[in-house]
Amino acid sequence: MSLNLEKARAYEKEHSKKIIGDMRPAFHLSPYVGWMNDPNGLSFYRGMYHMFYQYHPYNSKWGPMHWGHAVSKDLLHWEYLPAAIAPDMPYDDYGCFSGSAIELDDGRHLLMYTGVTRVENEEGETVDCQTQCLAIGDGLNYVKYENNPVLTEADLPDGASKIDFRDPKLWRDNEGIYWAVVGSRIADGSGQILLFRSEDAFSWEYFSTLDENKNRFGKMWECPDFFELDGKHVLLTSPQDMLPVGFEYHNGNGNICFIGDFDKEKGKFKEQCNQAVDYGIDFYAHQTIETQDNRRVMIAWMQNWDACAIRAHDEAWAGQMTLPREIWIENNRLYQKPTKEYENCLKNKVEYKGVEISQSKEVQLEEINGRVLDLQLQISAKDAENPYYKFTIYFAKGGGAYTSLNIRPYEGIVKIDRKFSGTRRAILHQRRMFVPNIEDGSIKLRIILDRYSCEIFVGNGEQTMTTTIYTEQSARDITFACDGDALMDIIKQDIIM
Repeated sequence: MSLNLEKARAYEKEHSKKIIGDMRPAFHLSPYVGWMNDPNGLSFYRGMYHMFYQYHPYNSKWGPMHWGHAVSKDLLHWEYLPAAIAPDMPYDDYGCFSGSAIELDDGRHLLMYTGVTRVENEEGETVDCQTQCLAIGDGLNYVKYENNPVLTEADLPDGASKIDFRDPKLWRDNEGIYWAVVGSRIADGSGQILLFRSEDAFSWEYFSTLDENKNRFGKMWECPDFFELDGKHVLLTSPQDMLPVGFEYHNGNGNICFIGDFDKEKGKFKEQCNQAVDYGIDFYAHQTIETQDNRRVMIAWMQNWDACAIRAHDEAWAGQMTLPREIWIENNRLYQKPTKEYENCLKNKVEYKGVEISQSKEVQLEEINGRVLDLQLQISAKDAENPYYKFTIYFAKGGGAYTSLNIRPYEGIVKIDRKFSGTRRAILHQRRMFVPNIEDGSIKLRIILDRYSCEIFVGNGEQTMTTTIYTEQSARDITFACDGDALMDIIKQDIIM
């Protein structure tokens, strides 16, 4: 074990003791201590789901990247393990960036990650150099491969940058061949996804350029994932520097899902349709896994690079993962829902039917409160011929703080707004999405609250909206208001882990 890794393990073991009680989320994975970003190496190994993550243990801001490590039997109840790898070799001394994991035939656990070092270019400027590296272990301890890096600038197609070459996602096909998609960038700044092939998971070669951005959706494409689902192929990636397209895609760092077909012989993906994966403020670097019972489950970093300042640097931790979500394709669209394991954690059902919400007063219902709960709502206009103008749900409310969800049926807009959530930073606090077919004021919502987040599912999972909130835990009220007249059915359940 290197001195860097030994130091990180000692630090996290000691300083994690300071994070107690409701200082952490109730059921979303947060870092052992310090900073967390992208999920890495989501895999099943020796009877457990393993989640690694981009990690800087020493404070709650981005720093030299390590891989944090946690395990779970159900992707909900997590146990922290010591840090898996640290930046301690010449090819990764500036950071062990994102990657993935797979079990080998001989029972070893293989990690594939991006090693980053700093080099001087021809102009004398210091720039990153990114390569792909391996580490092999037993689910607890990992040793870096003696022949690292296994993919370098020499393996790239013409025009591909050695600076932006990262985030390998591994899988193995039915014929025993290993494949990896890696994010890349060409000279004009546009992203592309490269496909690499290996027969033994150690010797890799470039196979094809799977898909190209051509400056359509942002610039660099990070954190790719590629898999077959319900008879189609799905490419997920997180574009940087996006421009908005209506309410489908927003400015800055985003997320996108392409659905299409794959020509395996040529290694080419043919896009047929595209959509945002999540329409909220905090969702990036999504990674999926096929569970032991053949469900495809997705987890993302529940944060946004453009809004990291919402969490103060003197906090004990920063960053968390989303709820694990089952995903499927229906009508050429990606759908999402909480996993069945999550559904088994719902208790203490409270139900109201036909509650009238009007402009005369704000409504608060007995027993509908808290910060760790599941709300299922069906909202409709009292008069379908004359629907309300705006329906608002306030949550994490108290002491002048609240976060709101607004539904405007005339515009087909749902908006999340956390500007009154207690943050003292002028960062991104609002986001809107277009929801079709709600002109009559009818909408089905599911709101899942944890202590520091909300995840909103619309309809039957056609759209989601994810946002972190760091309001004081004493703010527990939930109220409802309407500009117009509406009816609401609501089910509240506690989330008991």
